[in-house]
Amino acid sequence: MVKNLSVYCNKKYGIDKKSIHSLIKELKTILNFEIRIFEINFITSEDIININTQYLGHKNSTDIITFNYSGENNNFDGEIYISLEDALENSKKFKVSFDNEIIRLVIHGVLHMLGYDDIKATDKKKMKVLENSLVARFKNKFSKVVIK
Repeated sequence: MVKNLSVYCNKKYGIDKKSIHSLIKELKTILNFEIRIFEINFITSEDIININTQYLGHKNSTDIITFNYSGENNNFDGEIYISLEDALENSKKFKVSFDNEIIRLVIHGVLHMLGYDDIKATDKKKMKVLENSLVARFKNKFSKVVIK
């Protein structure tokens, strides 16, 4: 288990928390970051809409929201919220496994914590190249992230 990492999952779903810890452990080594306090929360679409509305002023669902409380990019103090229902829709839309989509979203959130941004097209492209590389590296290694 990774020190100072907490993984929470809505009771409707099941996530293999050990796989998430292992993924974060490997990402820490590759991307060179430390964890002060870091939470990864797997929640419903309804929950993420509430968070999106309350904190970001958006009234829609999204697959992931990342909060970096310290503003430091290499010493994490923050949270990631992942909508499992949106992740499931994404997996169908992009014709990838649900597990692969969860891995992609965790990696995406970690990259946001590291300061990567996907608002401007040039930044988005840079982030996506690294994200795709990491997803390809881990997609077969963590093939049972979601417990049904």
